[in-house]
Amino acid sequence: MIYNVTHTTTLFYSNLVRLARFNLRLRPIDWPGQTITEYRLDVSPAPADIRQKSSPWLANETRLTLRDPITRLSITSRFRARVQPPAFDRAQAPSPSIAQVRAMAMNWPAVGPGSPASYLFASPIAAIWPGEIGAWGRQWLADDTPVMQGAMALMRALHEEFTFDAASTSPDLPPIEAFRARRGVCQDFTHVMICALRAIGLPAAYVSGYLRTIPPPGMPRLVGADMMHAWVALWCGPDLGWVGLDPTNATLATTDHIVVAMGRDYGDVAPLDGVFHGGAGQTMTVSADVEPVEEEAV
Repeated sequence: MIYNVTHTTTLFYSNLVRLARFNLRLRPIDWPGQTITEYRLDVSPAPADIRQKSSPWLANETRLTLRDPITRLSITSRFRARVQPPAFDRAQAPSPSIAQVRAMAMNWPAVGPGSPASYLFASPIAAIWPGEIGAWGRQWLADDTPVMQGAMALMRALHEEFTFDAASTSPDLPPIEAFRARRGVCQDFTHVMICALRAIGLPAAYVSGYLRTIPPPGMPRLVGADMMHAWVALWCGPDLGWVGLDPTNATLATTDHIVVAMGRDYGDVAPLDGVFHGGAGQTMTVSADVEPVEEEAV
């Protein structure tokens, strides 16, 4: 699949903002099976400075500095993505047991943003709750269960038991609150699933990205299109590597999913954060369009 992706964020301030710095994480990372071309970032009004920053996670980070007074800021990210299907069906492929993956991750020698060791422990939002979430997840995550079988069962259970409700959440909602309410949006489902996986010692990461906006003929539209989406990446051993699981839609991440960044939780890969100087109130609108432009024969 080949897609044209457009993501627009517009910030409105009730009074003049005289100095602002923003961090953007909108340019997709290199990811297996995914090729990004023709990337362009448009910012209006033009910032005084734009520079690329290093990130401790798998993210391309851009720092904007604005020094002139503004009441409105528009940020548009555009690119073309080519996404190839996996070479084999990961749902049916043999996978090591949960106990084996846990042991391999704990003894993995590399440390870095792509290493399973970086995603084993609590993070600021996706803390490992020792009680409810871990106990609930263990129903499907026995030590001798093949890791893909257990992870997919957990994903389906979360999809069946939780209600998608855009009015019930905020980006920094603690996972335990979403878990107890049994409702939320993609980032809540992702955080809850990450907590359940980490509670038994599996390396689980938060992926931000996009979904195909218009589904193939005869297929249902995935929940989470028209905005940035979130799903889980689970490290399943050196042979399978990182596997994307989308609990909002109860599906593996395949050619309908475009990876932008991967971190421990939403805070590591938020598409926009920063600070401004002034007493202005702020409102924000966000839109995303993922337009398929070519379907390739297999």
